[in-house]
Amino acid sequence: MQKLLVALILGSSVFTQAAIAQVASYPNHQIKIISPFATGGIADGFSRIIAQGLSEAYGQPVIVENKTGGGGSIGADFVAKSPADGYTLIMGSIGTHAVNPYLVKSMPYDPFKDFVPVAFVLDAEGLLAVNPSVPVKNVSELISYIKANPGKVSYGSGGIGTASHLAGELFILTAKVDMTHIPYKGNALAITDLIGGQTQLMFATMPTILPYVKSDKLRGLAVTGATRDPSMPDLPSISETLPGFDVKNWIGLFAPAGTPPAIVKKLNAEVGKIMQQPAVQKKLESEGAKYYAMSPEAFGSFQKKESARWGKIIKSAGIKPE
Repeated sequence: MQKLLVALILGSSVFTQAAIAQVASYPNHQIKIISPFATGGIADGFSRIIAQGLSEAYGQPVIVENKTGGGGSIGADFVAKSPADGYTLIMGSIGTHAVNPYLVKSMPYDPFKDFVPVAFVLDAEGLLAVNPSVPVKNVSELISYIKANPGKVSYGSGGIGTASHLAGELFILTAKVDMTHIPYKGNALAITDLIGGQTQLMFATMPTILPYVKSDKLRGLAVTGATRDPSMPDLPSISETLPGFDVKNWIGLFAPAGTPPAIVKKLNAEVGKIMQQPAVQKKLESEGAKYYAMSPEAFGSFQKKESARWGKIIKSAGIKPE
């Protein structure tokens, strides 16, 4: 018995030393950030900004790999089943790590049990835009138009569970209108069809859709946040017509559950430095997005609150998992 106890103590000591060595040498080879959405979106764009910043800070290659599909579930499942060593991360979103359990019938992963929050990255303002052929100039006129054409108006989204999907469903619930949801594999494809007239409207993140509004290919009606956005003060918020309406897309880094806390803390600190660089702050401001410094624990609390909030909305709207 005594020999067994000694062996266990020695084994535990060796394991602890190995863990300490792993953290001390991190990173000593390539890090991979999985972007579960298509190129051209805000998750992909900021994955690359952070990858470049981490590579410069650590002196190791940091690459971004797109694994799309299933509203981000394919990429998230890949990371959930990856080694918990800090070398495979995911740029998660409100969809992949808060609402997919309510919207995807057969979830291949648990967004809470299978991951550890690493760093909040940003939340992005959304913009409600319509195809110029739709004869409306504000939210009130849009609601009247949809009610006059029940079932004939469709809205595109970047996929099931994305902020663009959630905003559409919240709009249907609060405005009491009938619209058809058309999910795409990413905002870029959805915007292309909106411009082409295959759909009539969309609630997209500001960075992805604003250029088309500025070039008059689309007509912007309102922002989706609770208040007007400082970058576009003349554009009203949907909440001015539908009180309580508030939807913003957020993204953040997650790692597989079991990743050493010291590695998570190290990544969190570095991401914070990257996001507060003047050039990155300027980009955030120009795109209607904001970064908030959060510890991994605070980010985890935020994730749970978002999931609970949207779970109630999804159930109230009667949305069934697909």
